[in-house]
Amino acid sequence: MKSRLLKLTQGEVRSPIYLPDATFGVVRSVDSEDLLSIGIEALVMNTFHLMQKPGSSTIQSLGGLHKMSNWKRNIVTDSGGFQAYSLIRQNPKFGSIHEKGISFQPEGSSRKFQLTPEKTVQLQIGYDSDVVICLDDCTNVDENLAAQKESVERTIAWAIKSKKEFNRIIEQKKLTEETRPRLFAVVQGGGYPELRLRCAEALLEIGFDGYGFGGWPLDKNNHLLADIIGYTRSIIPAEYPMHALGIGHPENVLACFELGYDIFDCAMPTRDARHGRLFTFRQPANEPDFGLTGDWFGFKYVNDEEHIKADRPISEDCDCPCCKHYSIGYLHHLFKMGDTLFFRLATLHNLRFMVQLCDRIQRKYA
Repeated sequence: MKSRLLKLTQGEVRSPIYLPDATFGVVRSVDSEDLLSIGIEALVMNTFHLMQKPGSSTIQSLGGLHKMSNWKRNIVTDSGGFQAYSLIRQNPKFGSIHEKGISFQPEGSSRKFQLTPEKTVQLQIGYDSDVVICLDDCTNVDENLAAQKESVERTIAWAIKSKKEFNRIIEQKKLTEETRPRLFAVVQGGGYPELRLRCAEALLEIGFDGYGFGGWPLDKNNHLLADIIGYTRSIIPAEYPMHALGIGHPENVLACFELGYDIFDCAMPTRDARHGRLFTFRQPANEPDFGLTGDWFGFKYVNDEEHIKADRPISEDCDCPCCKHYSIGYLHHLFKMGDTLFFRLATLHNLRFMVQLCDRIQRKYA
């Protein structure tokens, strides 16, 4: 796999690219200027959450996601299918998945929500998204063959409706090839190669700008499902970009890029930062293969007592605002105090690590 340029509405980006989760329109604890300062080029936001908070009418009143969040680069919006599925799987009383779409009412909410293939596309384009992702019927890899078949057929049916509605809106708005958002579809099929192939072939026939790996990407022991992830990439022609949805552990980003994936997103780097788990390279970038061989990745836990009086940065090889100006001993103090400055500095560090990781991979596979 070689690094390549992906053409999106707000400009080209180079693969691999990691997108921080700005689920509700914000990457927690940091602002758009912070993100730009560490080299972030795109964000992923979530339709399932945005339609609830702040709500679609509010987003439109505030000028769309770009203006609302002061983010002038690319925004990918997930359809919300995975989140709705997770909610219902947790407790069926929260909603149902049916042929027309997904109905749900989150705990504590007085309002019922509906996600249909058409509405999901309408919402995402209305939010001013640069990459629209079709609604899909998500499953767990451990679900049986019958459930996976149903998921695939429903995903295909929803993709047909999504593409039709997308084309209608693009024509209505008179958007050109250059100004229109990109439309991605998601390949389902669980751990069954024959179902992945059935889904991929049907989606390719419908025609999309890119594709995503659908379903939970880890097994019950949190190991990457490399075989089925790699197979799914192999049945989508190489000219199409692929989004490894929900994959963001550093080792998995490298592994999936080598399998052919281009785009990655995950809440792990920012969530870990807020909980005091900080990412580090074990080898400098000037090592062979840009320090990405052997035991190249590790964590530092800021709460460990060994850091109390440590007058050194998290990482000598990191140029993030945290490592440039503050010691890990000071971070330990902030963490113990529960001060919000810790959340900002730690988040910037982990996100800068992800940018540096993508840069190292790009140079290795240039």
